[in-house]
Amino acid sequence: MKFRVLIEQDEDGMFVAEVPSLPGCLSQGGTRAEAVRNAQEAIAAYLESLRAHGEPIPPPIDEEVVDIKL
Repeated sequence: MKFRVLIEQDEDGMFVAEVPSLPGCLSQGGTRAEAVRNAQEAIAAYLESLRAHGEPIPPPIDEEVVDIKL
């Protein structure tokens, strides 16, 4: 499964990763790559918890990237 992860750098320089289709699924890292790795672990743990509680897994969000030439 693929999930969209939004990454923003906070005021302290940490990279914060949020998974919009999994409410409350957040992670962070000192680098962008570390934030992505940590997000992968957070997603796996989130999905495992949903399965353990018999909850449905939300579908991933589809998106398109649009290139605008100015």
